[in-house]
Amino acid sequence: MITVIASTNRKESGARQFAVHYCELLRQLTDEPVQLLALEEIPHDWFHPDMYDPDKQAPSLRRLQETYILPADKFVFVVPEYNGGFPGVLKLFLDAVSVYRYRDNFHGKKAALVGIASGRAGNLRGMEHLTGILNHLGVVVLPDKLPISSIERLTNAEGRITDPDTRKVIEQQARAFLEF
Repeated sequence: MITVIASTNRKESGARQFAVHYCELLRQLTDEPVQLLALEEIPHDWFHPDMYDPDKQAPSLRRLQETYILPADKFVFVVPEYNGGFPGVLKLFLDAVSVYRYRDNFHGKKAALVGIASGRAGNLRGMEHLTGILNHLGVVVLPDKLPISSIERLTNAEGRITDPDTRKVIEQQARAFLEF
């Protein structure tokens, strides 16, 4: 199973638009189950000091973990640039789900990273930071990270990716990821 993660809790984000596109593309390219986890939709009742105690974590967090993290063997992180890095909600989520069944969550699994930004660097710095964290968790990251810049010029009013070159590089990465 592949879980595509729109890595921000900002409503109606560009990350979600790109994650939806990636999910649709993967579903066309593979028979493997593909699911979307949009961090903007998750409950936040698990964010409290007891989130680091597996016996006191919120049931909603355990459901997210059992649905999207534990059964997946591959992840695609669509990561917007926030202050030269990646969104804090993603780090918080990774920290929280790593408490219960630490090794089973990510160790030995694979990930692809798509960085998006309204600026020029496509979140290169954020993807490198996230790579270090994922490597620490035991995730093998596809070397072909995909930085996408100036995202507002690549989509239409409905949020669909209209730029043919962008669609092409996303498909190239998705195909490489499926073979990875």
